[in-house]
Amino acid sequence: MDSTEQKIIQRVEEHRDEIVAFARDIFHHAELGFKEYRTAGKFRELLEGRVDRVEDGLALTGVKGYLNENKKDHFSLALLGEMDALKIPSYRDANPETGGAHCCGHHAQLAGVAGALLALSDPEIAQKLDGQVVFFAVPAEEYGEAEFKNELIRQGKITYGGGKCELIRIGAFDGVDAAIAHHIGVEGLSVGSGSNNGFVAKVITLKGKSAHAAAAPEKGVNALSAASLGLQALGLNRETFRDEDSVRVHPIITKGGDLVNVVPEEVVLETLVRGRTKEAFSDAAAKTDRSFKAGAYALGAGYEIVTAPGYLPTLPQDFPPELVEAVTEAAGRPPHIISPAMHSAGSTDVGDVQHLLPVLTFRTGGASGGLHQTSFRIDDEDEAYVLTAKIFAVLAYRLLKDGAALGRQLKDSYRPVFRSKEEYIEFLDGFRSVERG
Repeated sequence: MDSTEQKIIQRVEEHRDEIVAFARDIFHHAELGFKEYRTAGKFRELLEGRVDRVEDGLALTGVKGYLNENKKDHFSLALLGEMDALKIPSYRDANPETGGAHCCGHHAQLAGVAGALLALSDPEIAQKLDGQVVFFAVPAEEYGEAEFKNELIRQGKITYGGGKCELIRIGAFDGVDAAIAHHIGVEGLSVGSGSNNGFVAKVITLKGKSAHAAAAPEKGVNALSAASLGLQALGLNRETFRDEDSVRVHPIITKGGDLVNVVPEEVVLETLVRGRTKEAFSDAAAKTDRSFKAGAYALGAGYEIVTAPGYLPTLPQDFPPELVEAVTEAAGRPPHIISPAMHSAGSTDVGDVQHLLPVLTFRTGGASGGLHQTSFRIDDEDEAYVLTAKIFAVLAYRLLKDGAALGRQLKDSYRPVFRSKEEYIEFLDGFRSVERG
């Protein structure tokens, strides 16, 4: 660890209380995707006066702060912190106003980026960085509330339901050469990434006919019964999903009827259809559509199936040995190195960014109870927040020091799937459809 890295660690430790207070504040004011206005405002307040320029309102709530903007043509590195929470109103620390709960630890990511800002913006440290650092608060990684997002799309406020997908579309990643992402975990410190599932998102509406549920049910068409048949058909289709494709289809009913005494006229379901490859989730999506069409046909109901592009599969990414060393020195212990062969059935829009530029991912511990669960809790704030800040900052320095030699090496050796943003957008839009019957 050289003298600048020692100074980075020292600066983070000096700001420990501020970093922890920021994390706690975000944790207790959790907001949902594309609604993170308070969170974005808090991040902007921290940026003001510490960076060259601030942009906000990106994809509704995204915020970018630019440090060393005069060096952006040399190399530009983005530190990504996600802002949104999960909708788990039963969580003990859920925001009573939004139902949001940071049971996925996005508040720790944002606190880590905030802590890195407090260290790297020190003038003595900033001048040692041979490139630009973009402190980037990004919205809407958790793909929920599909009906709400479809309404934003209808209003022309967004085009995609994922925050990073939308940021790519509007050009917010233009000029970024590489990025660093973080996720909290219950397994402890690790670096590198394997693959994750991609998916499409569906809103399925079954349309029946209302009638008195007791006196004249024969005059109605029960949309809930049509949905139930569709769910059963989907369940029977599951045995056709190959194990190696890691297919996951997990619907919820967001509207099951209006009144118990009325035959349900309209039932609405949301689901994600996930798979390891585009071919896998496309096949599962077709079977999902067939299942609910069959349920509608059997009951004499109508249907509308709105399919929207979700996220692309994430790509395995090795962690350079020099950066493994940096993490080891910052943490005081070696991280577990994730095998590129490892696969998770979960999904993240980090994969979409990876299709255009390299994204290095690390994880810190400090949490227990399981992600996306009401048992989730933070046990060690220094591990979850302060160590995250140290690693973000030291990795940024390692990539940008000495003429950004390591950053350039990372970029030059990377082979993006898409050659341009336009090619990515064209591919993503191929998943969009509306079917009615």
